[in-house]
Amino acid sequence: MNGKFFLFILLILPGFSMAKPKEIKLFNGKDLSNWEIYLSPSGAKPSEPLFDIVQLNGESLLRISGEVNASLASKKEYENYHLRMVFRWGDKVFKQRNSGILYHSFGPFGDGLGVWMSAHEFQLCTAKMGDSYCMGNSYFEIPALKDAEGKNYHYAPGGVISKFGANLPAKNCSKLEDHEKPVGEWNVVDLYCVGRKSMHLVNGKVNMVNSNSGRIEKDGSILPLSRGKIQIQSEGGELYIRSITLEKISKFPYELE
Repeated sequence: MNGKFFLFILLILPGFSMAKPKEIKLFNGKDLSNWEIYLSPSGAKPSEPLFDIVQLNGESLLRISGEVNASLASKKEYENYHLRMVFRWGDKVFKQRNSGILYHSFGPFGDGLGVWMSAHEFQLCTAKMGDSYCMGNSYFEIPALKDAEGKNYHYAPGGVISKFGANLPAKNCSKLEDHEKPVGEWNVVDLYCVGRKSMHLVNGKVNMVNSNSGRIEKDGSILPLSRGKIQIQSEGGELYIRSITLEKISKFPYELE
């Protein structure tokens, strides 16, 4: 074998072995052809498009007006993935700067607060970014501690494993710490899902770990939940999304274990 060719093979083989899984662009920068939009039939009607593609400073962005509550839901279901979304808040505020990534979504629209499908929520609301919320009939367990009044829970590594969901003591668990950027700056949020476990990261910092993901049935039983559609909320505040990407994974990055 030619010596130079052999050296070339040795140099490129590590690149092949370390190649990343193919990245899926959930927001393609052109249209919303891989999403569906749901507005409650009984809710208020918006005065402008809730979800549209706009050009700002040379970038193609997904704008969510936030004027009324609505869902932008992926047409496909996903499991075992790393989702990354880059977004910032806009100037318009109708109620509060609020939105969320709803993952492992299942069932009909409307089961969650009359608008959304049941799901786990990666909260994006200002001052609550990274919180976990059980939308509709979802269920999860989190190591947590109660506040001084004994009512509200916050994520605490090494805390008491607590159950969250409908007809349980709580549906919401607050993040560990606040890592949100000031309004107008770009935030990077990462969601890692493997099996029945998920992790929320805000601007590179872990601030929530959920385990034993499930769906609560009518008889109160809990079935395992590890896949579903992804929803993005319109819920009171204008936001701009630069990108939403997804990569298939089989385990959490070693530093998150």
